Parts: sequence; structure tokens; C-alpha cells
Amino acid sequence: MKWFAAALITALLLLQYRVWFSGDGVSEVLRLRAAVAGQEADNQRLSERNRQLAAEVRDLKQGFVALEERARTDLGMIGKNETFFQVTSGSPAVPVAPPAAGPDAGAAAPAAPAGLTAPATHTAAR
Repeated sequence: MKWFAAALITALLLLQYRVWFSGDGVSEVLRLRAAVAGQEADNQRLSERNRQLAAEVRDLKQGFVALEERARTDLGMIGKNETFFQVTSGSPAVPVAPPAAGPDAGAAAPAAPAGLTAPATHTAAR
């Protein structure tokens, strides 16, 4: 009976050693839990970004406010009956001559959203 009890205790100790100290034991479980938590945080951040992008797509498809904002900021366009003034510091204003008709005079410009046109630049000095 003593030998049987000693064998059981030895087996228990060997199994406990494997659980706590081997490469696929408790340390691996803790590492995987940390990796899952990090991935969940990344997924949450990306889900929020996807939600924002979906809202922006919806705005661009349904309303002209977002489209007009994009045209103003990205393309530098202005609305009808608006005048664009570019204020610079330094030397006094120099009148800008209209572009000369060259070989590209017949080239068509990209289409602008309804109600917006490319700005005619007026320069003023401070």
C-alpha cells in the first residue's frame, strides 16, 4: 500500500509540474488570454472606425452637405455667388493675368459638384 500511495503522489507531482512549468501549461494560457484581450481591443477600435466610415458613406450618398464639404476642403472649390480671397503677408498684391491660351486650352476640366466652381483667386496683402 505504501508503494501505491508513493506512486500516486509521484504521478500527481509530475502532472502538476507539467501543468505549471511546461510550454503548454498555465503560462501559455495566460499569454493567450493577453493576446485575446489585445485583439478584442483592436477589434473594438476597428469597429468604431467602420461605423464612422459607414456614416460618412451614408452622408455622401444621401446628402449634398458632405459632398460640398469635400469639394471645398479637398478640391478648393467655392459656391455660386461667393468670392475667394487669398490673404498673404509680405509684398503688395500683384495683379494676376488670366492664363494664356496654349495647347491645353481645349482640355476639359474635371466636372464639379452642382453649385460649386473652382475659385477665381483674388490676392490681397495685409
